[in-house]
Amino acid sequence: MSSSSFQGNKKIVIFRAAILILVVALIDWRTSNELPLGFLYLLPMLVVGRALDPWQIAIVAALCTFLTEAFDAFIWNLKNGITRDILYFFAFLCTGLFVCEINRSRRRAIENLHEIEIERDARRDAEEQLKALIESSPAAIITADSVGCILMANEAAYRMLALQPDTLHGKLIHHYFPSLVNVSRQEPTPRLFRTVMQSRGQRDDGEVFLAEICFSTYRTNSGTRLAAMILDTSEELRTREETSLHQMLAGSRIAAAAVSHEVRNVSGAIAVVHQNLERSGLLSQNKDFEALGSLLNTLERIASVDLRQYTDQTAETDLTSVLDDMRIVVTPALKEAGIEGRWQIPSELPVVWADQQNLMQVFLNLTTNSIRALAGKSEKILSVTAKVSNQCVLIEFSDNAGGVDHPDQLFHPFQRRAQVTGLGLFLSRAFMRASRGELRYKPLSGGTCFIVEMPIAEQPKSFV
Repeated sequence: MSSSSFQGNKKIVIFRAAILILVVALIDWRTSNELPLGFLYLLPMLVVGRALDPWQIAIVAALCTFLTEAFDAFIWNLKNGITRDILYFFAFLCTGLFVCEINRSRRRAIENLHEIEIERDARRDAEEQLKALIESSPAAIITADSVGCILMANEAAYRMLALQPDTLHGKLIHHYFPSLVNVSRQEPTPRLFRTVMQSRGQRDDGEVFLAEICFSTYRTNSGTRLAAMILDTSEELRTREETSLHQMLAGSRIAAAAVSHEVRNVSGAIAVVHQNLERSGLLSQNKDFEALGSLLNTLERIASVDLRQYTDQTAETDLTSVLDDMRIVVTPALKEAGIEGRWQIPSELPVVWADQQNLMQVFLNLTTNSIRALAGKSEKILSVTAKVSNQCVLIEFSDNAGGVDHPDQLFHPFQRRAQVTGLGLFLSRAFMRASRGELRYKPLSGGTCFIVEMPIAEQPKSFV
């Protein structure tokens, strides 16, 4: 019973105590000369101790002391009466205070029990929520002891490892994830780990897969424990490798097409010279001259092969997501090079038509060029600005590295002044044009600006 309920019953308690005091006083008055009944005043003291405060109990004890002295058969005098009244008073007071303390302790015990019940219910709810979270998690969750014996695994773990339910308990986690063999081993002072790693996993049937493991170790009274959350990233690996292959093939075909174009130009010039010599008749009987003509025809056939066509991966692309990913990738490089990155990108941009992977490569190529050009500058600034104009989204990459000496040759392949291969801007423009976009150069005073233009994907478009 709570304290408020006692406060509500205080009037009833006082009324009952008053009735008891009146009854005892009446009986004591009627039998005062026959039998002393002062001890009966302990009954109302037991009652008032349930609800009154200590100072109120003292007042009731004083009243009972007065009534006891008034109706007993003993003669009161200064020597004996005061001592007797003090004993009466303390007997009544201590009885009331004893009951008061017992009642207070009882209330505290009830309140503590109520708090324990609330904590128990909250703990039970938390355990049920945690259990539901673990069982419904798409990631495999496994706990193991200090020697690697599996203690608990959720349903996703059984699916990942191709096992029947309730068959993992007691098995070694190292059998399925060999890279964890040294993580949870017993040591006199084991280190605690909290990290993420990629490693090879093995299903129960021997199939190997790529796993991303987020694990930690912790100490208990029974020893070190290992908790691991595991994701099967094999599909992501396949997708990443296929994407890389697509980008490599696309870039290779474009580069080979550029080489073929240059070879065709040279072959055309040689063919003109060969025809002139052939018409002059000076080398008509020369076998080397005839062999040169055969080699020239073969070279023209090789150069005439069209390698520019590749599988079109253009689709509706979330440009905001691509820019966010690009910013995550390049920010560490900018900080390492001491470059101030200024990002003026709206929170929402229209969906555009582009090949997402190629678009990312274009952005990274432009950023890398700016980082390389800004090397050695005292003030390094790279600005990336996005805006919408005429049903297109324009992304501007500008820096303060100085202008370009020969802007008319920027997008030509195999430039002599290029610091690497001279194919970066050529391939970037080819990627953009393949999806009906554009990459162009914009001169700035004391700087360089490249503009990536992409059409807004308002409706499906067919590309030639």
